[in-house]
Amino acid sequence: MMLDLKNQGQSIITSFDKQSEKAKSEYRVRLNASIDVARYLLKEGMPFRGHDESETSTRRGNFLDLLKWYADKKEDVKNVVLENAPKNDIMICPSVQKDIVRSCAKETLKAIIKDLNGDYFGILVDESKDVSHKEQMVLVLRYVNKEGKVIERFLSIVHVKDTSAKSLKEAICYLLLEHSLSKSQIRGQGYDGASNMQGEINGLKTLIMNDTPSAYCIHCFAHQLQLTLVAVAKKHYEAEQFFDILANVLNIVGGSFKRREMLRDDQAEKLEELLMLGEVHTGSGLNQELGLQRAGDTRWGSHFKTVRNFISLFSSIVHVLGILAIEGSNYS
Repeated sequence: MMLDLKNQGQSIITSFDKQSEKAKSEYRVRLNASIDVARYLLKEGMPFRGHDESETSTRRGNFLDLLKWYADKKEDVKNVVLENAPKNDIMICPSVQKDIVRSCAKETLKAIIKDLNGDYFGILVDESKDVSHKEQMVLVLRYVNKEGKVIERFLSIVHVKDTSAKSLKEAICYLLLEHSLSKSQIRGQGYDGASNMQGEINGLKTLIMNDTPSAYCIHCFAHQLQLTLVAVAKKHYEAEQFFDILANVLNIVGGSFKRREMLRDDQAEKLEELLMLGEVHTGSGLNQELGLQRAGDTRWGSHFKTVRNFISLFSSIVHVLGILAIEGSNYS
């Protein structure tokens, strides 16, 4: 009995300490595995959750599926995660995933601010509605790093109640202050051509320049040129009529998956015939499948790409329209 009391390795306190160290070690393995999976999904821009995350589901979502694959590759991880983890400490619930994402976002922002190194910067701002029809404002920093390279880094996206110049300015100042940046460091502004952004009296550009006169605003030259070309083209009757007809044809042909499939099939058949006749060559990057997308007035080169693909697919488009004329309904 006395010998047992002398052996501290058999004491209850030592036993609890051993169990505690083992639990801590397993917890770190689970946490690191979840962090590794989350970092990969964030880097690739992939969604985390699945529609059915139950154990019987064959597709539980990217996070759980990738974690299971990761565990199958590493035995030490497999022994402590998912079904082998304590039921109250699995480290896979949505709140844990969100905490990991928030932590990664904070570390990324710290790296951006460190790279900026307290130097001057420009801001690029745009606003748009999301799928829930809430106005969101995006802020991007543009600066020159220590190596002399021009860097653009996404800083944040924030909900704004309205898109007035005053509200946008307040949101920008709040975001800069949140990351220990001063509006006096702004040396450039970049916005689209909307009046609340570019307005000479009460536009966002003017409000910021009132506080920081050196924050010059330069409207994107490519954006200006594209808008000018579109405006001039619309003044020309034949050009405007051509693009109206083009838009109608694209709406009809691309109006359903069935019609797109018909277009792809006809395109593949014609390409096969040309290959057999030796009129086209094969090789890496050649004979890629072409798509039809409506041109956007503010997207540089989109009109050229749309017309180029339309010319290349013209015979296939006529084929699809012919089928619709015969088999389709008699709508005007």
